[in-house]
Amino acid sequence: MTATARPPTLEQVAALAGTSRATVSRVVNNNPKVNPVVRAAVQRAVDELGYSPNRAARSLVTRRTDSIGLVVAESEQRVFNEPFFATLVRGASDALAGTDIQLVLLLNRSDQERSRVQRFLASHVDGILLVSAHADDPMVEELATGSVPAVLAGRPLQSTSLPYVDVDNLAGAHIAVTHLVERGRHCIATIAGPQDMAPGTDRLRGFRRGLRSAGRPPDESLVAFGDFSGDSGEQAASRLLDARPDIDAIFAASDLMAIGAMQELRRRRLRVPEDVALVGFDDSLIAATTQPGLTSIHQPVGDLGRQMIVRLRELMDGSGPVAAATVLPTHLVVRQSS
Repeated sequence: MTATARPPTLEQVAALAGTSRATVSRVVNNNPKVNPVVRAAVQRAVDELGYSPNRAARSLVTRRTDSIGLVVAESEQRVFNEPFFATLVRGASDALAGTDIQLVLLLNRSDQERSRVQRFLASHVDGILLVSAHADDPMVEELATGSVPAVLAGRPLQSTSLPYVDVDNLAGAHIAVTHLVERGRHCIATIAGPQDMAPGTDRLRGFRRGLRSAGRPPDESLVAFGDFSGDSGEQAASRLLDARPDIDAIFAASDLMAIGAMQELRRRRLRVPEDVALVGFDDSLIAATTQPGLTSIHQPVGDLGRQMIVRLRELMDGSGPVAAATVLPTHLVVRQSS
């Protein structure tokens, strides 16, 4: 076909296949009620002519856009710099491999952007994945009362009917503390995540539960807060060490905060793990590249993205009841930092 030639039409495919336009349409739209012999003839004609369906026209007929919106309520800097988001997107994309469904990334960073994102979602996607929702995010309730199926990444702090997929943050933090206790550490501190998100609250709860299981009452002077970023981990470690110079172990609620803490320890000429043992949470790729290597709680972020797609497609297909909560296991990966 030359650059000026018009693309082949449904009628031309039907004429070459020796069948009707309606039959070709059913084949193109994967309708199972087509004779296999006829389907094969149509497919040969499609291949010979190089026919490609008009997606805009097809969406008018099927009322499907073949798109899923992945909405992230974080800044552009965090989304493109932190390993968690890239791994989650990769997992979701893997789950869509071999389908015609496209993943559309949308950043929801302000009230103005939320209005724009909502207008887009209302008519341009068949389903929605909401990532990194905070406690005061009105989009959670808006999606719950909307007409487009949606799944959350992480347990929501507010009550909602939306299903979610999460990792076992509570157990992971408990395992981290137990590991440090078993290593003979006596003064264990934590750099907790933001408390307007379930990973932040659950990992702090798991930390406190781990101390109680070891017969140690939690001490609030051993708790500092960050926002999961490296800079916040460094600043939180500084506050902790200023207040409690006797700290000999830190559990950070993210690998990036643990690495920030490692930098502060190095600045104070404190050795890891000889003076202060360190455990992170994520088991991201960077955990194995630090010096020393970072002990971390592994969370299956790729599986998180894949399972979100599975749950969402169940909602989109209306194939039956969808689990309200899917929680994936975490485990400890021991390296030199502890």
